[in-house]
Amino acid sequence: MRIISLRGTLLESTNALSLAVSDSAGRVTASCGDPERVTVLRSAAKPFQALPLLVDGAAERFGVSDEELALACASHNSERSQVAIVAGWLARIGCNESDLACGPHPPLSTELAVPGPETPAPDPAPRSPLASNCSGKHTGMLALARHHGWPTAGYNAAGHPVQDRILEVMSEYADVDPDAIGQAVDGCTAVTFGLPLRNMALSFARLVSSGVPAPRRVVHAMVSRPDLVAGHGRLCTDLMAAYPGLVLAKVGADGVYGAALIEQGLGIALKVEDGNWRACNVALIAVLEQLGLTPPPSQTLSRYATVPVRNTRGQDVGVMRAEGDLGFPG
Repeated sequence: MRIISLRGTLLESTNALSLAVSDSAGRVTASCGDPERVTVLRSAAKPFQALPLLVDGAAERFGVSDEELALACASHNSERSQVAIVAGWLARIGCNESDLACGPHPPLSTELAVPGPETPAPDPAPRSPLASNCSGKHTGMLALARHHGWPTAGYNAAGHPVQDRILEVMSEYADVDPDAIGQAVDGCTAVTFGLPLRNMALSFARLVSSGVPAPRRVVHAMVSRPDLVAGHGRLCTDLMAAYPGLVLAKVGADGVYGAALIEQGLGIALKVEDGNWRACNVALIAVLEQLGLTPPPSQTLSRYATVPVRNTRGQDVGVMRAEGDLGFPG
């Protein structure tokens, strides 16, 4: 399988994929490209970074709601309602905006979320860490530090007890020794992980297949509040809303997606080799369709299945779409 862009009938460009589909026992049931490719999870790691909140009792201690838990797993749009929930949670654990290690950036949404004090009046983009798409994840990490009495300073860095605890959980779900998991600094300054795609897929399969309360609640929070996991105009949100309780989806930056078919207990990990995020959306829709999700996602979510190529006048002059099939073991 690959993603192609056509300009008229001419093949203009291609995006190569590597992908693995795994069950909870670690059997690779479908693949393309290199399923052993070590891939940086980026924000696709967030459901696993949120798990210690529940396992260690921090969520119970601080009364973490499903909405807050969904935002801990989110790359949110910085919509007003999303940022307001994060702000309330941050205050409840005795922290404030200055404790957030995630840097400010323009929001993924065009909606003004939190205007920063130094924002020039003509610029509508907020410059507050609360408006970071990762602010929910960081608030969850601060809550874990508060719960254990660990220092909040440096909570985002490798070697801090918060990150050591998250690494333990990632190791458990991926079935990879902690010392063998790659670690790097994500765009939001927190640690992210490098795993073979097959182990990333295994992690998502185990997440949705577990009968243990903590992963079950993470899955419930994400699928019951897809509007918080991403937001308006985002595939994570639209996919989980279109298939309630059937699909879990979490995007990562640079062409990464983690997903799961919940009833089948299958985890999906894909990487678009050149990091193209539009191609990543197209690829996930095609993969889910080939895995038998019904009704077909190419019909339910057609705007993600085929992406128009437009000229400067907004006229459709081509299309980006998937081509080819997954490989299934015989």
